[in-house]
Amino acid sequence: MLDKEVINFERTAIVGIVTQNQSEEKLNEYLDELEFLTFTAGGEVIKRFSQKMERPNPKTFMGTGKIEEINLFVKENDISTLIFDDELSPSQQKNISKIIDCKILDRTNLILDIFAQRAESSYARTQVELAQCIYLLPRLSGLWTHLERQKGGIGMRGPGETEIETDRRIVRDRISLLKDKIKTIDKQMGVQRSNRGAMVRVALVGYTNVGKSTLMNAVGKSDVFVENKLFATLDTTVRKVVIKNLPFLLSDTVGFIRKLPTQLVDSFKSTLDEVREADLLLHIVDISHPDFEDHIESVNQTLQDIKAHEKPVIMVFNKIDAYKHLTIDEDDLMTEKTPRHYTLEEWKTTWMHRLGEDNALFISATNKENFEEFRERVYEAVRQIHITRFPYNKFLYPDYKDAIEKEEE
Repeated sequence: MLDKEVINFERTAIVGIVTQNQSEEKLNEYLDELEFLTFTAGGEVIKRFSQKMERPNPKTFMGTGKIEEINLFVKENDISTLIFDDELSPSQQKNISKIIDCKILDRTNLILDIFAQRAESSYARTQVELAQCIYLLPRLSGLWTHLERQKGGIGMRGPGETEIETDRRIVRDRISLLKDKIKTIDKQMGVQRSNRGAMVRVALVGYTNVGKSTLMNAVGKSDVFVENKLFATLDTTVRKVVIKNLPFLLSDTVGFIRKLPTQLVDSFKSTLDEVREADLLLHIVDISHPDFEDHIESVNQTLQDIKAHEKPVIMVFNKIDAYKHLTIDEDDLMTEKTPRHYTLEEWKTTWMHRLGEDNALFISATNKENFEEFRERVYEAVRQIHITRFPYNKFLYPDYKDAIEKEEE
C-alpha cells in the first residue's frame, strides 16, 4: 500500500503597509496575492500584519511598536518565516533580523524562490541564479556577520581584504560568468528562432495563472505543464499550430505579476525575446479574477518595459465559466453598483466595447467555450499578417468561412 505524501507547510506571517499611494483595499489585494505566492512556495499564512504609515520606516520598514507586536506573535506561534509585501533594503532586512528571530523575506525574494523551484531547464536555472545573485550582492553583509572580521594571522597582516569583500568578489565573478553563459545560450536561441523560417509568430502573454498553458494545450494539442499555482510555466514552449490549412508558431511565455522584480526582467530578457519578436500577441486575461483590470495594466506596463507594446494585440478574456458577479437585491437601495456587480454582457459595453469586435474575445479554455470563434479570429489575424508578408500566397489561405466550406465539400 502506498503511503500518503505529507506536505509540511512552513508557518508564515505576511506584512504590508497602507501609505498615501496604497489604500487599505489595494493592500488587501496585494496581501491576497502574497498569500497565494506563499502557498505556491510551500508556506501556510497564519496571520497578516498591516500598519498605516506616511512612508516606510527607513530602519525597520514598520513602526517600532508594530515590530515588537510581530516579534511577540512570532515567538508565541512558532512562526518560521516573515514575508514583507514590498522589497526591503539590505539595512532594513539586517535590522529586522536583529529584532525578530526567524527568516525575513520580501516579495522579490519569495518570487525568486518560486522561480528557483520551478526552473526545469538549464537555461531557466541559469536565469534564476543570475537574478538571485544580483539580489544577493548588496545583502551579503546582512547574511553573514562573521564575514565582517578582518583576516588576521601570519602572512595576513597589512591592508588585505575583509572576508565580506572576498565574498562579494566571488558573487560578482559568478554574475559575470552567468551573464556570459546566458549570452551564449541567447545566440543559440537566436539561431533557433531564425531557423524557424518566415512563419508567422504568435505569443501568449498575460498575468500569471490566467490559463495561458491550458489554452496552448487546447489550441496546439500540446502537453505543456498546467497547475493552479503561480508561475507554473518558466520555460518558453514553442509549437507549430495549424488552423484549417494555415500554419503558424505559437509560444507560451512566463507569466507577469504586479511588482515584478527588476532582476527577473533583466535575467529573463531572452525568454521575453519570444514576445519581442512575435508578430501578434494574444493577451490572455482571467476575467473571473476580481482584480483583472489591474492585471491588464501590469502586463501592459511590462510589455512597455520590454518594448513590445506597439505590436498588434487580441485581448482574450478567459475563464468565463468561472466568472461570478455580485448581485444587489431589488429592495436594497443603499448598495452602490460597482464593476464587481457587472454581468459579462455589461462588461462588454464598457471600455471593452472600444477594443472592437475583432480585438476582444470571451472564452473558456478548459470547457472550450466560444472556441470556434477564437480559432476564426486567430486564423484571420495570422492570415492577414501572412498575406501582407507574402502577397503572392494569398490564394493558398482563403477566408475562414470559405475554408470551412471547402472542408465540407
